Amino acid sequence: MQNRMLEVVVGLFMVAGFAAIVYLALNLGEVPLLSSGSTYAVQAEFDNVSGIKKGAAVQVAGVVVGEVSGIMLNKDRLAQLQLRVDNSLKIPVDSIVSVKSQGIIGDKYIQITLGGGTEYFKADELIVETESSVDIESLISKFAFGSAK
Repeated sequence: MQNRMLEVVVGLFMVAGFAAIVYLALNLGEVPLLSSGSTYAVQAEFDNVSGIKKGAAVQVAGVVVGEVSGIMLNKDRLAQLQLRVDNSLKIPVDSIVSVKSQGIIGDKYIQITLGGGTEYFKADELIVETESSVDIESLISKFAFGSAK
């Protein structure tokens, strides 16, 4: 009888452990099926997105409202980012999307400066009002070697 009770306790412990692993995998992993209901995607086109990585934060007024979910080169040979933002955020069509850096050598992130318009971007629409990344290394080399104007 005591052997049977030990088997039941070990079985329950294993089921609880498996349930915890599944829960963590779904909440911490990139499972688009679970997050697609609370976010939508928009595209943004840049000349240069140097330093931006998949998973980089998307911020409005310093508040994280989403993340970069894809980076690719489009047919015009421009960098195109896919941004997943919260459904509660409506992006006016006169908004500007910028690549910013946290500090001099900090991580890069995307900053959305919301416009004041009453028309909003729909899912998967392309934002072309963008400000690209500033390449600090090229600016320093231009200044150091006298070609800065």
